[in-house]
Amino acid sequence: MAEWTFAALTAEPEVRARWERVRRYFFLRESTYDMTRRCNIRCEGCYYFEGDKQHAAEHGDPDAWRALMRAERDRGITYVVLAGAEPSLVPELLRVCHEEMPLGAIASNGIMHIPRAVGYRIHVSVWGNDETSARIRGARHMLARQIENYKGDSRAVFVYTFTPHNIDEAGDVVATLAREDCKVTFNMFSAPVGYSGRLRHTPESLARTRRTMTELLARHPDHVLFSPYNAVAHTHRLGLHDLFGCSYPRRNPSTDLGLGRSFRQYRTDLEWDRDAACCVPDTDCPDCRHYAAGSAVVTARLFRHATDPDTFRSWLDYVDTYLAVWVVDYTKGRNLCERMTAPPGFGLD
Repeated sequence: MAEWTFAALTAEPEVRARWERVRRYFFLRESTYDMTRRCNIRCEGCYYFEGDKQHAAEHGDPDAWRALMRAERDRGITYVVLAGAEPSLVPELLRVCHEEMPLGAIASNGIMHIPRAVGYRIHVSVWGNDETSARIRGARHMLARQIENYKGDSRAVFVYTFTPHNIDEAGDVVATLAREDCKVTFNMFSAPVGYSGRLRHTPESLARTRRTMTELLARHPDHVLFSPYNAVAHTHRLGLHDLFGCSYPRRNPSTDLGLGRSFRQYRTDLEWDRDAACCVPDTDCPDCRHYAAGSAVVTARLFRHATDPDTFRSWLDYVDTYLAVWVVDYTKGRNLCERMTAPPGFGLD
């Protein structure tokens, strides 16, 4: 096989334009922050309530959070991911963070509306239809409440998390969100450490999920933020760490470059532990297919994907999707590679 130079890979104007567009965001440097240990629902398999982070004391002083954000900015952090338990329960802290660090995202269950003054991307988690949400999350009429809160809100992206048991529901849920003109992306349930429950994926459920993702992307191209390569990377029999090598400190001993040098995962007491620092801590790493993890792990592998036109285009589609999901006002472009492309060094399954 002929070797491709980077100049040859970016020779076509459409590819060159996409590369130039995404590279403007390479300045993003993230860390994550648990804003509160409280939640207004309790979901089966919730990563937050695994491990010992749930027992950290809650630090609710806005001045302390403002000082933390300023210190983070000084050490080079440019993007914050605010999570919890449930961040919408502490709107004043969200406002303070946004005033000091204007780029970021909030992971929310969407039951409570976050004030417009907080201009972060808001990821509204969806785990199936209302019947499933009532059973798995203990919340009734959840989708209707989420849509009521965030319909027409350009900050919001609905994140549909596939489990082995809600694959067939995704069509109706995504169609409902598309009718309401809501944007949607996809996530995969990834088991917490020690979890042996019914939500852990199987080879059969991974294959069915990939087909469903692909069908929904084709059916709702104006509302589904995804690409064929996203589907491959997140439904492969191997998890993200085995496919790409995880960049987060929990699995990456290097402190020289990238996330290994800069990433911290703060708990509610404003402390952090490098040995546990991860975008979704207490996830079983071999089973990690989180959309949040992939957004950093896959995008960091530029050189591994700069091998041939289809692989490089697929990587550009992945980065383009990542930016559309995580950055307010970034609009996703048309996917450059419509075919399934295998991760470098692996097959498709």
